[in-house]
Order: sequence, then structure tokens, then C-alpha cells
Amino acid sequence: MASVEFKNVTKSFGNFHAVSDVNFDIGDGEFVCLLGPSGCGKTTSLRMMAGLETPTSGQIFIGGQEVTHLHPKDRNIAMVFQDYALYPHMNLADNIAYPLKVRGEPVDKRHARAREVADVLKIGHLMDRLPSQISGGQQQRTSLARALVYPAKVYLFDEPLSNLDAKLRLEARGFLNHLQRDMGMTAVYVTHDQAEAMALATRIAVMDQGKIVQYASPIEIYRRPATTFVANFVGNPPMNLVEVEGAQADGRLALKAEGLGIGALPMTDAIGKALATSNRLTLGVRPEHLSLAGAGAQNTIVAPLFANENMGPESLVTLDRGEGARVTARIFTDDHLDVSDTVTLGFSAEHVHLFDSAGNRIPAVGE
Repeated sequence: MASVEFKNVTKSFGNFHAVSDVNFDIGDGEFVCLLGPSGCGKTTSLRMMAGLETPTSGQIFIGGQEVTHLHPKDRNIAMVFQDYALYPHMNLADNIAYPLKVRGEPVDKRHARAREVADVLKIGHLMDRLPSQISGGQQQRTSLARALVYPAKVYLFDEPLSNLDAKLRLEARGFLNHLQRDMGMTAVYVTHDQAEAMALATRIAVMDQGKIVQYASPIEIYRRPATTFVANFVGNPPMNLVEVEGAQADGRLALKAEGLGIGALPMTDAIGKALATSNRLTLGVRPEHLSLAGAGAQNTIVAPLFANENMGPESLVTLDRGEGARVTARIFTDDHLDVSDTVTLGFSAEHVHLFDSAGNRIPAVGE
């Protein structure tokens, strides 16, 4: 296995910068997810690692060796594609063994190795079948087996689970998590699914418009999102964001917004600096940190009920604050709510996130 490093990497297509001056490193044995919406540059970054695209500028290193202009076959990487890219005329044995064939391994040796990997992935009994004769989940495992059949420095995954149904995705995700820990492989995994990234990664690089906006562990990204974009992208449902007006009062921070009641918060130098630029701030609260509140609650959001979705062990209660602004709470109670109700949601000040007028996180007390 090996490390990966991007140094000031940019990839342009004409005047469009798909990846813009990106810097990050992946340690030996790490599982890193490139997470972001369509068009953010994550797949382009992966293709540059693989050698399928050449950077416009910057350098790429694998295992300490610069590979920026190295041919894909000379990088010793393995890649699992979104569409699996299996050869339809070859049975599974030949599909899995193909990387060994192109490296000149003898037939008996490559078929023995293919069988060994297939057995680990529980598809050994399917080796004589064609890709059209197996299920989508089995095709996904065949593609994975082909990547693993020859030891590589780095394993690259381009949304490999996106074509599976929900149940198979969960099973495959758990299997990948176990496999990575068992092998200790260096893996780079592209996805737009934040649940996949949270479940699999040791670190997540959240990308937006060709740049990495936060690179940290899943728990760090969830608990301390660097921007409103990250806060709104990571989490299901995502963090609630409420535009507020901030002001300093008696050495404390006072926040005002329609339907919002919140006590004064501790004033910090970081908040003071943000207010010096603009008094327009954004308050963030995760859905699980909101609960149904009665009269006398100190920190509240009050608005008409928009929807109450019973999910079994929990309900998603959404309030309509007007002009398309909504707030969702994850409620662990069977309390009945009518659509005509005006609902009060309460939260603790310790769960409040603040962002400045540019959408950047304002560090909390003690951070």
C-alpha cells in the first residue's frame, strides 16, 4: 500500500476549472472519501490519480513517487468503476483474472488466484457464468474481485454502489468497510452519498466547485462543519440553517429572527470579528438536537407544522417558516401533531452552530 498526495493540482477544460488548486494527502492504509454534488470535481480528481486525466498544473505523488505524467499501467493502482465495466463475452473467472493476464501470468496461476479472491467475496460458485447471468450485487463483487486480484498500491472506487438497490448497498457498504480494515488497503472512494462517506471513510474531503472546503474525520465534519455548504450537505436530514441578525448586548451575543427565541450567548473575539464585517449571521442546529417544547422553554423555534413523517422509531417534524424556509426535527416520540398546529421546537445553546455572512464557521467557545 502507499500514500497519495496532491500538490496545487488544477484541471481545466477550456475556461472551466473542474479542479482548482487542490492540496491534500492520504496516508498509507487510509480510506478517504471524496464527497460532493455532481460537477464538484471529485471524479476528475480520481481520474487524475488513475492517470486517465492529466493535470493542467500541479503534481501528484503515489508512495512518494511523482506520477503526474506517468502512464496508468505504471502507477500500480486498481480501479472499480461505477458501471462495473465487465467484459460481457467473458465468464467471471476470466473477468477477474484479466489483470493477471495482461501482466503475463500463466493460465493456471491466474485462475487459481481469481478463484481465491472470488471465494473471499462469496462468488466462487459463479465463476463459469457470464455477467448477464448474475445479479447487480454479484456484478459489483466481480468488479471488486478484479480490482483485488493483483496487489495494488492504491485502490480507487468511482461510486461503485450507485447502481445497487438500497438493501444491497447497505450489505456492500458493510463488506467494503470490513475488507478495507482486514486488508489495510489505501483506498480513495468517490461518492455523492454522505451516508456512504460517513460509514466508510477515515477522512472525508468535501468538495464544492472544484475545491476542497473541508478535509477531516467524519465525526469532525459532522460536529464542526467548516461552512454552511458542508453543514447543509452532510447529515440526513441536513443541519437546519436560520438567517439571524446578531448584535452585542452587555458583553453577550443577542440573535433575532422571525419565530426564533434564543437567550444571549457568550461573546467571543471570533464573533466580534464576524459582526464587525456584517451583523447577518447564520444559526445552525442539527435535527436530532431539536425537540418538542412547551411554554417557558428558553431557546425555541415557533412555526406552523408543514409535515410529520412517521419513520417507525422516529418522526421527522418539519415546520414552515415562510418563503421556502423550513426547519426539521428528528423526534423520538409518538406525540400526535395536526397539520393545523403551530409547533414549538426547543434546543440547547450548547448545540448551536454559528456561521458568518460569508458562510464560514465561527469557532465555538473552547474550539
